[in-house]
Amino acid sequence: MAEIVERLKGVYPEAVCALEAGGVAWRLLVMARLSAQCTDARVNIVCRDLFQKYPTLEAMADADIGELEDIVRPCGLFRTKADSIKRACIMLRDDFGGVVPDNMNDLLSLPGVGRKIANLILGDVYGKPALVADTHCIRICGRFGMYSTDMKDPTKVEMIMKELIEPEEQSDFCHRIVQFGRDTCSARSPKCGECPLKDICKYKNKA
Repeated sequence: MAEIVERLKGVYPEAVCALEAGGVAWRLLVMARLSAQCTDARVNIVCRDLFQKYPTLEAMADADIGELEDIVRPCGLFRTKADSIKRACIMLRDDFGGVVPDNMNDLLSLPGVGRKIANLILGDVYGKPALVADTHCIRICGRFGMYSTDMKDPTKVEMIMKELIEPEEQSDFCHRIVQFGRDTCSARSPKCGECPLKDICKYKNKA
């Protein structure tokens, strides 16, 4: 796994989050919530209008729920997402002084926030060791042979991979594995022939 981490660093020297939150913690939280079952590209487009309409945490907390639903509708599950976003922003404003928490327990207390979003915040905003077990990470690390490819539980994957990747590498690795999943190791038709990891990948060499 250490060799895989190093090779991906060579392929993607800059580990960049695909969600364009501009370094603003509450916006990253909102965008991560919208990204559930939606592409990051679509979330980025939708959030241009969203953050123009509601430029501050306070404005988002005070948003008319119907108007909020209309804006986030293209991201799918718009009623559930709008509701949890508004309630999370109210909670951030009223209970956390407008500051996104820097610990797992408080983050998980926010509506709509699970371990995936919490780890994204911890890693990207606060620079803490954090592993985001999203669909790319789960699929690809299973192909690498780090666990059974039948494994689908994100929490179990997170705990396994945190033992295999150095703490200081975890957050950036997750961004790189997303890009690698889009460029090369896709779900349906991985480009094994041109993969920079093909010589050490169990999926490619299982035959």
